[in-house]
Amino acid sequence: MIADASGVQPDVLRIEADQKFYFSTLAGADAVVQGRNSYEGGPAAPKRRRLIMTRKIAALAPEPKYPKAMLWNPAGAPLDEAWGALGLSGGVLAAIGGTDVFGYFLEYGYDTFHLSRAPRARLPGGRPVFPGVPARTPEDLLASHGLKAGPVRRLDEETGATVVTWQR
Repeated sequence: MIADASGVQPDVLRIEADQKFYFSTLAGADAVVQGRNSYEGGPAAPKRRRLIMTRKIAALAPEPKYPKAMLWNPAGAPLDEAWGALGLSGGVLAAIGGTDVFGYFLEYGYDTFHLSRAPRARLPGGRPVFPGVPARTPEDLLASHGLKAGPVRRLDEETGATVVTWQR
C-alpha cells in the first residue's frame, strides 16, 4: 500500500532512509509524473517539470500553481505530446504515484521501478501501489510486465525497510 484508506501517506511509511533514496533518485529525473493528489515535497518540487495526471481535462492544460507543470489526461493526449508540452525532447521521467499513475506506466512500460517495502507497516484498506493489488502482489505484476528484480537493498534496520530495483 502507498497510502492509508483516506489516501494519506501515514508517518509509518515516511522512513528517513527511504526518503533519502527517493529524493536522490528524483534528482536524476528531467520531469516527474504524478496523480493530482500525490505530493513530492522537498525544496526542488516547485522548480521541477511535472505532468499531473487527471481526468478533469480533455488532454493538456497548464497547471496554475506550478509554472513548469502541465495537467495531462492520457486518454486525450499521448505521452510524447505531454512530454513536448514540458519543453522536453528526451530524458528521464520519474513516476511518483499514485495508484493510477503507477498502473498506467506498468502498462506503458517501465524501464526501472524501485519497489520499497516497510514490512512493519499495516494499512488495512489502503491505496495499493498498482491496480490489481492485493489480488496479486506488486512483484508478480512487475514480473508479468517483463521486469526483473535486482537484489534486495536494506534501507533501515530499525523499520526493516527495503528497496528492490526492477528493470526491463
